[in-house]
Order: sequence, then structure tokens, then C-alpha cells
Amino acid sequence: MARTTPAAPPKLGLRERKKIQTRQAIRRAAYRLFQEQGYDATPVDQIAEAAEVSPSTVFRYFPTKEDIVLTDEYDPLILETLRARPLDEPPVTSLRHSLVGLIRQYADDARGELEVRLTLIRQVPALRGRMSEGMTQTRDMLGGVLAERSGRAADDLDVRVVVAAVLGAVQEAIFYCFDRGRIEDVEKEIDRALEILARGLTL
Repeated sequence: MARTTPAAPPKLGLRERKKIQTRQAIRRAAYRLFQEQGYDATPVDQIAEAAEVSPSTVFRYFPTKEDIVLTDEYDPLILETLRARPLDEPPVTSLRHSLVGLIRQYADDARGELEVRLTLIRQVPALRGRMSEGMTQTRDMLGGVLAERSGRAADDLDVRVVVAAVLGAVQEAIFYCFDRGRIEDVEKEIDRALEILARGLTL
């Protein structure tokens, strides 16, 4: 029998929470140093020292310096929230609730990090080059969950188009706010962008 009401997403265990705290400490230290002395002028060992961890710990959490800027710990939470949505819900609606709900839950921290991240992406060519790779990984993860929910193959064209459209809409909404100096409106504009997809692409 299909689930029609969302299940409560599982809570993170102590180990996972500690991992997130370590990742956040590394990222905060890196962002501070990037802002003070520039991205290219900041080596990983200096980030490690500022975060009070070893360079090997930094690389365990972030394989490259670009990953410090381009990755976060929200993907697993999005996946768990998406799995908890009603099975008979349209996929764009499920993605909309999962993404916007998480952004609202972590709004204050996410907005501050997002503004720094977007500024760096605009300034550093290497980050722009790696950004599409990260989007592909997120697309594959979300597509896998939608495939589970719908009984389709993960590489089904419908699944890929839905996820690509949603991620494209989210990215455009984020840059729309950033370019206008209105990053505080990011949750509202992402919600509006996904509402446009949910009702159909009409002008």
C-alpha cells in the first residue's frame, strides 16, 4: 500500500553530528581565510591550522580545496527528507518541499555560507569549472531516490529531466537573488521557481 503521509526523517546519530561539526569548522576557517587573503593565496595546511585539525583530516572531508566551497552536508538530509515524502506526490512537489524545507530549517547558517560561496564562485575560475561536476553528483543522488519512489530506472529520461529541471531552477533562483543583492530572499525565490515548474512552464 502506498504511503500517503510523510514519515518523520531519522535523526542523525552522534557520529554523524560530529562529522558535520568538523566539516563546518573547516569550512568556516577556510571562508574566513579566503576573505582575508584570497582563495589562491590560502593553502590547505593553513586552513587545517585555523580549524585545529590536521591537513589529512581536511583532505578526508574535502578531497580538493575546491570541495570546501562547493560541497556541504545537506545532500544526505535532502535525500532522507525526500524519501519521507508521500509516495503519491508529484516528483517536483516532493523535491520542492524537501529542498525549501531544509533551506528554511537552516536559513541563518545557510544564507551566510551561501553568500560567501557565491562570491567565491564569481571570483575564482577553478570553482566555476568544478561547479557543474558537483551538480552532476547531486543530480545522480536525487535521481536515484526518485527512481526508487517511482519504480523507474535511475537513468530513465523522465527522471533525469525532472531532476535537471529542478536543480536548474534552484540555481537560477539563487543567482537571481545574489545578483540583486537580495540573498535574504533565497528561500522565497527558490520556492517560487519550483512552483513555476510544478504548475507547468508557462509565461
